[in-house]
Amino acid sequence: MKILVINAGSSSLKYQLYNMENESVLAKGRVERIGFESSILSHEPAGKPEVTEVSEILDHTTAIKKVVQMLVHQEHGIIKSVDEIEAVGHRVVHGGESFSTSVIVTQEVKQEIKKLFDLAPLHNPAHMMGIQAVEITMPNIPQAVVFDTAFHQTMPASSYLYPIPKALYKKYKIRRYGFHGTSHDYVSQRAAEFLGKNLEDLKIVTCHIGNGVSCTAIKDGKSFDTSMGMTPLEGLMMGTRSGDLDPAVVPYIMGKVDLRISEVNSMLNKHSGLMAISGHSSDMREIEEDMNEGDANAKLAFDMYEYRLRKYIGSYAAAMDGMNVLVFTAGVGENSVTLRKRICEQLTFFGIEIDDNMNETRSSEERRISSNNSKVEVLVIPTNEELVIARDTYKLIK
Repeated sequence: MKILVINAGSSSLKYQLYNMENESVLAKGRVERIGFESSILSHEPAGKPEVTEVSEILDHTTAIKKVVQMLVHQEHGIIKSVDEIEAVGHRVVHGGESFSTSVIVTQEVKQEIKKLFDLAPLHNPAHMMGIQAVEITMPNIPQAVVFDTAFHQTMPASSYLYPIPKALYKKYKIRRYGFHGTSHDYVSQRAAEFLGKNLEDLKIVTCHIGNGVSCTAIKDGKSFDTSMGMTPLEGLMMGTRSGDLDPAVVPYIMGKVDLRISEVNSMLNKHSGLMAISGHSSDMREIEEDMNEGDANAKLAFDMYEYRLRKYIGSYAAAMDGMNVLVFTAGVGENSVTLRKRICEQLTFFGIEIDDNMNETRSSEERRISSNNSKVEVLVIPTNEELVIARDTYKLIK
């Protein structure tokens, strides 16, 4: 079975085509600048040269048509007919309390996703455009949706409720939902398999560290707590997001600088985090380079970023009454030798001890970076959210 995985954004669309017989990626790519005359389609077919095409793509339906045309292209394609695609799986950021598992797309499911637009105004409407574009372009192909929030629906009320009037939760569903669920789910399962242990017997802290950052406590094989909240803004310091701060900061800033709610929202989501403290970059690679060259602002940005992450790891170990496994994943987590070393060197009271040689090894493979004497297994597990979507879609269609 061949499954097309789609992650639709407001002006972009990423895709991967899987052969589920061996879970291999037949092709992948992305469409950027949807809605503009100079849209860019980048296509990477397995075993063939990468192709880039610039054209006018004004909506998601046209983007999907372009992707399908590339997949069946005589020279650049990887399949002979669109009929070879038996299902399409979509990433949807917010499933609210409505979805605790992945589901087949139906009219009722689409209506429920639309009801959640207010909780994810930047993401869910874009995902819906992707679903509708597939319906128009490939009307007879079944679709499934996989939610970022679903994995965290196992959190107890003590983890997901905010200490505010409960009527706000009951009426408006204001609570913590968590995100990056497909990633935390995948790497925790892979960690257990790597160690040859039952997932239910482990207490795992997973750190998804990319431009967006989240940390999850996984107990008895389930999400017990996670750092992101009602939106992805809560929690850790990120590339351009502030993470946790005193709620009183918002009205105080609005009063002092005369900003509108939309402007404060933009500041906290797009102009804070590493970007704000370093003064020039949200990229951890650049931060580390500048820090090593003596840039004081870059060093401060790194120190704040690492400190907040380390605090969450420690608090989650306390919440679970212990920690057996610490996992680093995503772009920064998988590649920043310095960040992993700094965090682990200051968690020695947990019995963590890393092997510097293993930590410094540049590899895209799953690996242990803790020493033989470490009381906590420290692993680097590359995430694969697209594969999770493909697998869930395959199970639902089968």
